Amino acid sequence: MSGETIKLKVLDKTGHTLMTCNSDEIVSLVYTNKYKKGDRIALEILTPGRYCVIQFEDTMPPALVYVEKREINFTIPFGEQAIVYSPKSFKGDRHVIRARMALPEEINARRNLAFNPYDQHGDTGFYPHASANVETRGEAVFAARNAIDGIVENTAHGEYPYESGGIKRDPKAALKLEDGRRVLIDELRLTLRGDYPHDNYWVSAKVSFSDGSSETLTLTDTRLPQSFRFKPRSVEGLILSDLIQADGPSPFPALTQIEVYGN
Repeated sequence: MSGETIKLKVLDKTGHTLMTCNSDEIVSLVYTNKYKKGDRIALEILTPGRYCVIQFEDTMPPALVYVEKREINFTIPFGEQAIVYSPKSFKGDRHVIRARMALPEEINARRNLAFNPYDQHGDTGFYPHASANVETRGEAVFAARNAIDGIVENTAHGEYPYESGGIKRDPKAALKLEDGRRVLIDELRLTLRGDYPHDNYWVSAKVSFSDGSSETLTLTDTRLPQSFRFKPRSVEGLILSDLIQADGPSPFPALTQIEVYGN
């Protein structure tokens, strides 16, 4: 064991602590009240720059994330922000919130380094983190974070489980994926939204890596993940851009999921 300690808290919109747990390497907090708008979950670690496995909602999967700050926060979604999550999530008056330090074998394993269902807008302080220069109408169902939430259902668009990364019909649209530290990657998988005939698709896209290199991807209209292998690169992130859509009547191509594999 590393000797590192972590703590979980639930706070209200004023910053008042509603519940906390003792610091340890593995923590579980059972919060027995209904969430209110403005509530948030905070995770504290003694030393920034550590790997943690977080599960801020017990209807959602755990995620291995890189925590850059001593404290990170996840705001409980309400209203329009909540419809990209399962209707079962964050409901009721009994919530199990878990966090622990990641094990070395988990950190070093080959995995999807883009997976983070707890990503939100802004400077979250933990990674991976997705952002975009445009999001369709600023709506939660088209936010960049949807492209790394692990949900691959793509035969429709809109509320969960059909949230996606929308580009507002902008030919200069770009999605940025940040890892927060150097990672070694060798494969990219893209799952395009396939709500045909409403949707269109991209025939080509460019991936620019933080090391200055790039790859041009050739895409098709399949609803299945499209995989691209390349020489291993040590990078801190990438940008998906230069999205060329196919000829056709629909102006609505979109990205359901981006996966980046390595360690």
